[in-house]
Amino acid sequence: MALKDILVHLDPSPRSADRLRLAAALARQHDAHLIGLLVVDAMLPALAMADTGSSGPLVGQVLDQIRADALQEAARVEAAFSERMRLDGISGEWRLVEGALPEVVALHARYADLAILGQVDPQNSPPGAAQLVEQVLFAAGRPVLLVPHSGRFETLGRHVLVGRNASREAARAVNDALPILAAAEKVTVLAVNPERRPGAHGAEPGADIALHLARHGVKAEVEHMTAPSIPDGLSLLNRAAELAPDLLVVGAYGHSRLREMALGGVTRTLLREMTVPVLMSH
Repeated sequence: MALKDILVHLDPSPRSADRLRLAAALARQHDAHLIGLLVVDAMLPALAMADTGSSGPLVGQVLDQIRADALQEAARVEAAFSERMRLDGISGEWRLVEGALPEVVALHARYADLAILGQVDPQNSPPGAAQLVEQVLFAAGRPVLLVPHSGRFETLGRHVLVGRNASREAARAVNDALPILAAAEKVTVLAVNPERRPGAHGAEPGADIALHLARHGVKAEVEHMTAPSIPDGLSLLNRAAELAPDLLVVGAYGHSRLREMALGGVTRTLLREMTVPVLMSH
């Protein structure tokens, strides 16, 4: 398996340029086609106005102005995308789509090997950003690379930390990350509290996945830690702070509760507290 097309979600927020830079670097490394997607979703503020009892004509005028402003901002983002393609010498295409942000991005992500999104930033993320991350994670059927809203990340995938709990989601994440793992200089597999899943890890936690990776040419160092009083997500982040990887690979966990996705504890913690880019698969 190889990364042949990468989708990056872009918007006018300050962190969009960092996502684009990392996405372009990854596309260049893997000789992949880069798709820049910006979604103009003007309905959310219009619906909010309608809920306040604003008149139909007024809502229509505001909607037209929001759309015009969004298209103007989109032109600026498109120019930055085109310039990045030119500077990095990679193939790419620009997509500007109007519609509901979560559904549009999830749909386009289904036709790419990897989708790159930004972590939700309470200060700068556009409306619908929280729903966007969950929708793409659980509905697109593709791995998602999330870039933190804070910090500067010069490299991606040189040292990869894999969070391993012997689950289906974790196995899927490792498989989806194989192209990046194969190109990494160092891979560390970490099993946190493996005794919580008796029998799933085998006699030596992490040995099974390390052997599997070795057959793909990936030499991985295996660690396991026991910290029952600390949530697994925080244990992963603590170890990441010590090892200083530039990518964390984990499974994304969740279940449907009355048609509303309820995130698992590790997933929820990482989405909120991530300090390095995280590749998640469901």
